[in-house]
Amino acid sequence: MRNLRTLIGLILLIITSAATFVAVQAQQQAQTPTPAPVKSATPGPTATTAEIEVETPSEAQTAQTGDPFSPLTQTDLQSLTGNVQRPNAIGFFDNYLYIACTGDGTVYETNSETGETRTYIFGVTNAHTIIPEEVNNELVLWVPDYGENSIKRITRAGVETIAEDFEGPWGMIRYGEDGFLVSNLLGDHVDVVTSEGEVETLLEGLAGPTGLALDDDILYVGNNGSTRRSIEWFDLSEAEPTAAPLLTGVQNTTGLQLAQDGYLYFAYALGTRGVVGRIDPAACRENGGCTNEQIEIVVYTELATPLAGLTVTPDMRLFVHTMFNPSIYWGRIGEAPASAN
Repeated sequence: MRNLRTLIGLILLIITSAATFVAVQAQQQAQTPTPAPVKSATPGPTATTAEIEVETPSEAQTAQTGDPFSPLTQTDLQSLTGNVQRPNAIGFFDNYLYIACTGDGTVYETNSETGETRTYIFGVTNAHTIIPEEVNNELVLWVPDYGENSIKRITRAGVETIAEDFEGPWGMIRYGEDGFLVSNLLGDHVDVVTSEGEVETLLEGLAGPTGLALDDDILYVGNNGSTRRSIEWFDLSEAEPTAAPLLTGVQNTTGLQLAQDGYLYFAYALGTRGVVGRIDPAACRENGGCTNEQIEIVVYTELATPLAGLTVTPDMRLFVHTMFNPSIYWGRIGEAPASAN
């Protein structure tokens, strides 16, 4: 009898253990998590993100004026239709743009409002600056020809070379009644050139000088070859003018122009993008120089650097283009700095 009860107990134990095992297995299957989805690579931040940050006006951009300033973007610019395939230098006179085309060695005359274009004259290989002015009731174009290392005087009658043997002449600006200042990009110096072709070196030891701007006796020089010396200034009233910093921390400075509103405008690079900025030069001089954090970005383009043809007209229209690219763009700017009032 005892053996029978023992046998029945073993049978019940086996049945209970089996039931428990089945229940545990069912519970484990119910708790098994769904396989995690395969992770796909998350795209990193794109250039667009950084660009949006640059376009947004910041405290640094408004440091000189104290007022918010919104830069123009590519969508704000208007395209000027002109039949110039590889434009470079642009000069403005009497509502016309005079544009040097490197592709065919031609200077074109383009209506700055309609874009209507006609050939003005042949004979310029590569120019980064054009100075149009009226002399004895006649339009004269003064051009530093980078391709021929010469300075040319152009009228409807023809092209005259007045001086030669420069070292990559780039920037040019009127100096006095009968002279010009010419920057030599490849020679790191600035020369004085008379209308008759006499040449004398004025400044040496620069760093790839490009654009020039003059305010009475104060000369501004853009240095393309040094971010530490992006724009320097010289007091030409001194017997031996010495360089002083105006702006540091800017890459590939090219065109410079002191506009009607008192600002100094200049083209430079942010990465591979061409940008036009401005500073109050008087304030920068008084403060011992400005940095790139104090620049007001005026035009933030989609154009590749380097920008060329920077021109600000008396009515504050700004023209610019990518070097050798046929599309010329313009936008309107305004508001004077505090020091100009």
